[in-house]
Amino acid sequence: MSVGRLVSVLLLLQSRGRIPAQGIADELGVSVRTAYRDLARLQAAGVPVYAEPGRKGGYQLLDGYRTRLTGMSQGEARALFFAGLPGPAADLGIASEMTAARLKLLAALPAELREEAARTAAVFHLDAPAWYREPEQTPYLTLFVDAVLSGRGVDVRYRRWRAPQEVRRRLLPYGLVLKSGIWYLVAATESRIGTYRVTQVLDAVLSDERFDRPQDFDLGAYWASYLDDFQTRRYTGTATIRLSPRGRQRLPDNLPPEVARAVESTMIAVGDDGWVEAVIPTESTQHACGELLRLGGDVEVLSPVELRQAMADTVGVLARAYGLA
Repeated sequence: MSVGRLVSVLLLLQSRGRIPAQGIADELGVSVRTAYRDLARLQAAGVPVYAEPGRKGGYQLLDGYRTRLTGMSQGEARALFFAGLPGPAADLGIASEMTAARLKLLAALPAELREEAARTAAVFHLDAPAWYREPEQTPYLTLFVDAVLSGRGVDVRYRRWRAPQEVRRRLLPYGLVLKSGIWYLVAATESRIGTYRVTQVLDAVLSDERFDRPQDFDLGAYWASYLDDFQTRRYTGTATIRLSPRGRQRLPDNLPPEVARAVESTMIAVGDDGWVEAVIPTESTQHACGELLRLGGDVEVLSPVELRQAMADTVGVLARAYGLA
């Protein structure tokens, strides 16, 4: 039996309120049987844990019960200052609350651990947004925070890339995700769960509809699955290219990592000059043309014919623009 795991179960019950045994098992990476066993041991130790039956039931502590745990480790004290990022917290409208919570936690630490946490804060600065991009304006982000936490629907007018570009939706927000400085809303409609870029929301109004987010919905697992599906849908074709030694060196700085990996895994030498031939994934003729032109004369498209022609046409336009035709 792990005493540390029993403490973790107790903290889960204290912080989450009601939680099913399956949720405890998933959170701690153990079997449901082990979770039941740990709950029984807590009860035997005098901790007032009781079960609430029903579809929305689970285990919880008796109202008013709180445990006072000491013994935070040095690593846990360091982790205090990675619990939230100041930029995203400000986006969400909780910067002052996060600062206050960290100060209260810091004040509760023993002196030596307080110093360790302060040292960590002094040597790490986490900046989420990507380079070469202005921070996105998200005027409706705090509204979505309210909707996610209160379980209320939102009526939105949304701009998407395909026609019709402007659509209206009743969304049931399940969560928010920050990816490379860009906020995304994960929400359900009548037919499916979808992902919406917050900056593409043109109007948003809280509705009177109340909803319960499915207990088995895992935001992290959904996002990982969404990314996998995005990559699958993103690349719909392939191209065969020739690449110079300098082109291979410039590849990671100019094209997506998926393309660089494809070159490394498929390339074959085609002469004594260091040029190689490789097969890369492509999104569309227009998109691939724009990306490959970044490599200038260090790349040649062999196939498909449409992409090779698009490259030639673009080079021809450039030549005429500079009086070289």
